[in-house]
Amino acid sequence: MSGNGFRFHHTFRDQNATAADTAPADTAALLSETESTDPLRIVLVAPPYFDIPPKAYGGTEAVVADLADSLTARGHRVTVLGAGNPRIAARFVPLWERTIPDRLGQPYPEVMHALKVRRAIADIADREGGIDLIHDHTFAGPLNVPAYRELGVPTVATVHGPIDEDLYPYYRELGHDVGLIAISDRQRELAPDLNWIGRVHNALRIHDWPFKREKGDYALFLGRFAPYKGAHLAIQAADRAGIRLVLAGKCDEPSEKAYFEEQVRPLLNENDEVFGEADAIAKRELLANARCLLFPIQWEEPFGMVMIEAMACGTPVVALRGGAVPEVIVDGVTGVICEDPAELPAAIERTADMDPAECRRHVAANFDIERFGSGYEQIFRGVVDGSMAVRSNVALRQILPETGERDEQIA
Repeated sequence: MSGNGFRFHHTFRDQNATAADTAPADTAALLSETESTDPLRIVLVAPPYFDIPPKAYGGTEAVVADLADSLTARGHRVTVLGAGNPRIAARFVPLWERTIPDRLGQPYPEVMHALKVRRAIADIADREGGIDLIHDHTFAGPLNVPAYRELGVPTVATVHGPIDEDLYPYYRELGHDVGLIAISDRQRELAPDLNWIGRVHNALRIHDWPFKREKGDYALFLGRFAPYKGAHLAIQAADRAGIRLVLAGKCDEPSEKAYFEEQVRPLLNENDEVFGEADAIAKRELLANARCLLFPIQWEEPFGMVMIEAMACGTPVVALRGGAVPEVIVDGVTGVICEDPAELPAAIERTADMDPAECRRHVAANFDIERFGSGYEQIFRGVVDGSMAVRSNVALRQILPETGERDEQIA
């Protein structure tokens, strides 16, 4: 205990990646396991850009919503800091008058949000007599750690995006003060010397996603219009496979519009349909009725929520190998993993013989919300109970040189 009554453990050790993977038999068993232990006082810090959960685009906000509800169901006292109109079981503290989707990617809202969060944390700690743990889902938020340390509160952060050459130094500089949680094994492999304390795959509530055995006559691309998401490759693959393509996704930023006009629109044929950005209802209908989801990524995708959303609806996924794809798809059973774009058309045809029920069973067994909540709870208890040592073993190694050696690891 620190002098002000807060439990504070500034040290972390790596939690075995499989330790967060044990799914309880059912919700009742899960709750009975946690009833004998004290509930944790947890603050989840969400970005200010979209509602929690989002009405359409907003993967991080969806994860925060599911985690808040899962932890609340497990008996913990959860407070979420964010913006917009929440639909969650946990207590919500709005820090902005409205969501600010038009400011996504700009530095000012990131910094301003971090300041608002710091003040809110101090207020909660003062009024309510304690916080056990802060779980940050924003980019700039972990910079508040020195202030939280003064309060005696440990901080962990889920890394929702890729760790590239620009972001690596940032997470490295956070050092042992922030325990990092990965959303895939591949994400950790690309930066093994960071202070990872665990891995928990993203998840969903399986019963919120409609299952359909009979599929429509189209393939679906669902995602942001950006070169690394591969919409142009999806069009070419569907055309060669002789199947209609429906494209749905976010396309409102200048870079997204430029990519669409220059690389997507010229490839469209008269059978293809540009749906636009799909809300939660339309998204489910599109996924459930599609013959397959096309996921021709051109980058190290940290997870790829849309893949498990598709499979939950009984829709197989055709993807290019990259990032977490091999962790999510069972090749030949719930989809096809291709090594080259030239393999995509044949892979689309193969999905006609795949069992939709097997796709859904795979998600229920491996990406269910109970498994997700259990994984985070184990990590949180390890942090709060002080059972995690100073750093992951790899993070204890000498800091890498700033250039050459690090570049070789990322390559």
